[in-house]
Amino acid sequence: MPKFLFFLLAFLFAAAPVRAGDEAQFVGSAKCASCHRSQYEDWRKSHHAGAMQVADDKTVLGDFHDAHFRKGDVDSIFFRRDGRFFVRTDGPDGKLADFEIKYTFGLSPLQQYLIELPGGRLQAFGLAWDSRPAESGGQRWFDLYADRKLAAGDPLHWTGIDQNWNYQCAWCHSTDLKKNYDPAADKFDTKWAEISVGCEACHGPASLHLSWTRGGAGLTLDEKKSKGFSLRFDQRAGVTWPANPEGTAARSQPAGERKEELVCAGCHARRGQFSDAPRDVAHFHDAFHASTLTPGLYYPDGQQREEVYNFGSFTQSRMHAAGVTCSDCHNPHSGKLRLAGNEVCGQCHAAKVFDTPAHHHHPEGSPGAQCASCHMPTTDYMVIHARQDHSIRIPRPDRTLSMGTPNACNKCHADKDARWAVSALKGWGMGGKPGAQTFAETFALADSDGPGATAALVGVAKDEGQPPIARASALARLNGAVAPAVLDAAEQLAKADDPMIRAAAADTLAAAGAEQKKRALVPLLKDPTRLVRMQAARSLAGEAEAHLTPADLGPFEAALNDYVAGQMFSAERPESRANLGGLFLARGRIDEAQAQFAKALALDKTFTPAAIQLAEISRARGDEPAAEAALRKALADNPESGPLHYALGLSLIRQKRRPDAMAELEQAARLAPDQTHYAYVYAIALNGAGAPGKAIETLRVALARRPNDREVLSALASYEAQGGDYAAALGHAQALLKLEPDDPQLRRFAEALRAKLVRPE
Repeated sequence: MPKFLFFLLAFLFAAAPVRAGDEAQFVGSAKCASCHRSQYEDWRKSHHAGAMQVADDKTVLGDFHDAHFRKGDVDSIFFRRDGRFFVRTDGPDGKLADFEIKYTFGLSPLQQYLIELPGGRLQAFGLAWDSRPAESGGQRWFDLYADRKLAAGDPLHWTGIDQNWNYQCAWCHSTDLKKNYDPAADKFDTKWAEISVGCEACHGPASLHLSWTRGGAGLTLDEKKSKGFSLRFDQRAGVTWPANPEGTAARSQPAGERKEELVCAGCHARRGQFSDAPRDVAHFHDAFHASTLTPGLYYPDGQQREEVYNFGSFTQSRMHAAGVTCSDCHNPHSGKLRLAGNEVCGQCHAAKVFDTPAHHHHPEGSPGAQCASCHMPTTDYMVIHARQDHSIRIPRPDRTLSMGTPNACNKCHADKDARWAVSALKGWGMGGKPGAQTFAETFALADSDGPGATAALVGVAKDEGQPPIARASALARLNGAVAPAVLDAAEQLAKADDPMIRAAAADTLAAAGAEQKKRALVPLLKDPTRLVRMQAARSLAGEAEAHLTPADLGPFEAALNDYVAGQMFSAERPESRANLGGLFLARGRIDEAQAQFAKALALDKTFTPAAIQLAEISRARGDEPAAEAALRKALADNPESGPLHYALGLSLIRQKRRPDAMAELEQAARLAPDQTHYAYVYAIALNGAGAPGKAIETLRVALARRPNDREVLSALASYEAQGGDYAAALGHAQALLKLEPDDPQLRRFAEALRAKLVRPE
């Protein structure tokens, strides 16, 4: 949108008369400056203000003076022409071409650049500018995916679906963004109220507030009380933090509704989005679905692993539990810390107690003496962007030894090992402090399929002393479990105060029987939070619908319509289409399911789950050749996909083409070694084909990768016993007994093996 037009529209919106009940309009940050000059000036110099800008001489930081960057066979050249900025590089067809830089993205420590492609798509280029000073390693072009060989057609290539600004980036770099994706035309017409992250990105549309400043004629009583905003940031109003004798402080009043951090979470969280309406965005769980502490995204102890931003980390912290919120530490307008270094912590943690060598055991003024070095260690994302872990934890090098999680000590002392760090902490008298994340051992146990994991997860989920995100994460790890203790706990937690817990409970209850679903989930169809209503309806969809009363059907259909609309909000993504396909399958609408899975694959040919589901639909219809054809077509595009080879192997077995099936199953086990089930099925096939030795070898390799895999242990013990290796079989049977101590059949099997060893045949 041209600048002059933007400011004209902002003026018209601000000047228009406001009637009670009108939707508030966005007016632009410039309108805030006259009354809020200090805050406006802080914002104007912030990263928020520069989050996205038109590419010009003032905003472009990178070297566009015929700078070259070579990766593989592609020599990308950054240059200028007629006052504009270009890069010559490989395009959507794999051929070199000139592409204009339309917008800058971010400021420091790196700046990315957006290129326009047909269909209203803006794409984030894969080479970025390191804007740090040269003496810090900056002032250079660098590759965001140096370890990947990317070509056109790969989702991560700059032309690919995973580099699409409209979906991946836009919401958090502009204000009141509307994607305006047209599924029929497969085009975007994306608009914004303000190109960067302006005042109204957090405060909401301000037209009613401007009306309030002029006397509020036409405003309702509630609108006047809220000064024309739908959300007020009053979480810190009147709050003090009185010190206690131990040198810490406590909030003078309960935190109450966590409005502030939930507004920040709209961008500073790993989350999905299902609405862009301002009235929904003002209430986080009405527009977003935050990730739990998912394996792969987080370590078992809750430390950041992948790029998860701050919300999921902070909400598991002791600071969050104490009532600390984002702006206690950060100036929300400048984005900077309120005080420098340790002083920001000193607002609540007395310097004479904590900012001393007696506490931190490092020389004063050294990096190790900084609170954040030990309690908020950094991880580099986007190659050079060091981001601090906001879980604000006590260093636990002992967990590095027990569960493989990183620790702050060895981040700095990389020449030492975790045992050294454990010894050092013990020497300081600090080795026995557990920290806030006491769920860590349970999550590590569950992630390794350890004994008693299910009961331990239920315990964390029900423990009101745990952070709500940890309780929701425990439920998420239990998804698919049908044990009565799991489903009963989920039913109980469907009444929890926290919406993340209720939403997770609704997901877990998808595995329950129809009557329990009705009992636990129907009340959630009227939950005050849209996310919870949607998840409840999705879990009820299918067989349980027949048990709903006429009075239940109205709320169910409304919530399910919200779920469908939420998926269509991201209709350009294969995941959303696959989610809709799953919903239609559950409801018996097979043709509609098939259409959604086909659309998912059309959007991204590398999205192999859709191809597998299409094959499953053909199989269910009795057309195994069609299933095979679908899988082979997908394999032509994804020859290294273990899941596709596995699905094809099963199809060939069903067609009694055993030799061909064996080759596919072997490929699956080789390409996806972490999927030990593939190795298990391949071993079963090998044994059935008269190759028990190779079957045992395959299972032993799989077991080395996942020592607690029950089906691998069971098959291994059985085949070893059949081959007369009773000692090895007994060892694996005993390992199984440690995992399943109450299994009488397994105990009898182990006793029989012991008898064989005592009285060999």
